[in-house]
Amino acid sequence: MISANNISLQFGKRVLFSGVNITFHPGNCYGLIGANGSGKSTFLKILSGDIEPTKGEITITPGERLSVLRQDQFAFDEYTVLNTVIMGHKRLHDIILERERIYAKDDFSEEDGIYVSHLESDFAEMDGWTAESDAGKLLSDVGIPQELLETQMKNLEAGQKVRVLLAQALFGNPDILLLDEPTNHLDVETSMWLEEFLCNFQNTAIVVSHDRHFLDKVCTHVADIDFGGIKLYPGNFTFWVEATKLAAEQRAQTNKRVADRRKELEEFIARFSANASKAKQATSRKKTLEKLTIEELPPSSRKYPYINFEQEREAGDNILTVEGLSASTDGEVMFKGLSFRMEKGDKIAFVGHNDLPKTTLFQVLSGEREPESGVIRWGISTKRAYYPKDNSKYFNTDISLIDWLAQYSNNTLENYLRGFLGRMLFSGEESLKSAKVLSGGEKVRCMLARMMLTGANVLILDEPTNHLDLESIQALNEGLERFKGTILFSSQDHQLVETVATRIIEVTPKGYIDRPNTTYDEYLEDANITERRHKLYA
Repeated sequence: MISANNISLQFGKRVLFSGVNITFHPGNCYGLIGANGSGKSTFLKILSGDIEPTKGEITITPGERLSVLRQDQFAFDEYTVLNTVIMGHKRLHDIILERERIYAKDDFSEEDGIYVSHLESDFAEMDGWTAESDAGKLLSDVGIPQELLETQMKNLEAGQKVRVLLAQALFGNPDILLLDEPTNHLDVETSMWLEEFLCNFQNTAIVVSHDRHFLDKVCTHVADIDFGGIKLYPGNFTFWVEATKLAAEQRAQTNKRVADRRKELEEFIARFSANASKAKQATSRKKTLEKLTIEELPPSSRKYPYINFEQEREAGDNILTVEGLSASTDGEVMFKGLSFRMEKGDKIAFVGHNDLPKTTLFQVLSGEREPESGVIRWGISTKRAYYPKDNSKYFNTDISLIDWLAQYSNNTLENYLRGFLGRMLFSGEESLKSAKVLSGGEKVRCMLARMMLTGANVLILDEPTNHLDLESIQALNEGLERFKGTILFSSQDHQLVETVATRIIEVTPKGYIDRPNTTYDEYLEDANITERRHKLYA
């Protein structure tokens, strides 16, 4: 069990949260949510002891071990993959090193024998004899092959390092598990494995994630950072959404009834306060009026953009035909012989273990690069808007957001542009910020505003949810569901793919699978498709 007792954190004049009292119990998985900048990762660091709070203290049940998903990919560069995972259980790893030191002594004494016998007892109690096989099993489960176990971490790709650090956090059945964005860089199968792991985890788990589907699958409770505090709700993320929506509606209805009653009393008092026969009633109503208060809450840190794509004109029936398309990157095949026809209104999700083939395909379809072979025929009535995964080149300029957006608009009137920026949460002086200093999430919102301006009837989006908070992801999800045109997209957000896509195409270097009129969950649950997918990745 881990508890936060009267925790407050303040940076200068900015208060992230104050007076937080919350206890996390074994057998539960807590989803820690909040707007970008609300302090989710910071609160995890307070729980882990990496950051000292301004006030208050963290208490952990004596003897319990806390494990954290580390974000520093370079901290273990000089260690092997297997050793890095075992280091997740610090006490066990220390005992392993101490055993090796004692047994390597030339002058092994009787005292050494007594000492090492105690070490052996602790070693066995911590399942030291199966530590390597347990670590190897975990690594296999997160997608790290056997042949990499003795490889140094510095020789791994970034995505592989993240998986090893995840295995490190999970190793040794910790009593308290803190995971910050654990599904980053995981393919769908590994994400599903992690969901099952956490559902079966008997101890205390606290996770931060922007993946709504993941939070729904694993969470027994939601801890919401807002209004300068942290409030605990039972249930998963969807239950939290419904519960807070209902509470807000009830609060609004109560406030309306109070406001209506206040108005009625004020009118009576104004009308009869000078009337001697009604003076007593007017005085009574004044006392009642003084007791009526409208519930006021501090401003929420949550802000919802309004994302809405409108077609300038509807496309004809001929949208896109792709025949025998092939492309490679640095000599490595991304896809080959890809053929499909896109119908009007199709919303195609492109999926696959590797992001690079999907990104390459979108670059080819958008005209950013040429294919090695094959034909692409866009319908003459199509107007396309493209969201690239890497948007950095668009913001290498020191101009205001109004001037930045004006580059992509036929209508350059300031009020018109401010309207689009305002929908994306850039109001007032925010719209005068330099494009060069934007955060990752702010850049995504600007790119989406740019797409909204075009009036396109075909949208191409490559991982648009990266860097977005839950509120912006929800707004994008709803905007894509409403859109009447045609969409080609990829996303790591399971719920976005499930609710938007009407067709799934999986692209691999060895081939592709095309399933029209299929939802994402149906695709993943189809045994025939699963068998074929395994062959494509074998």
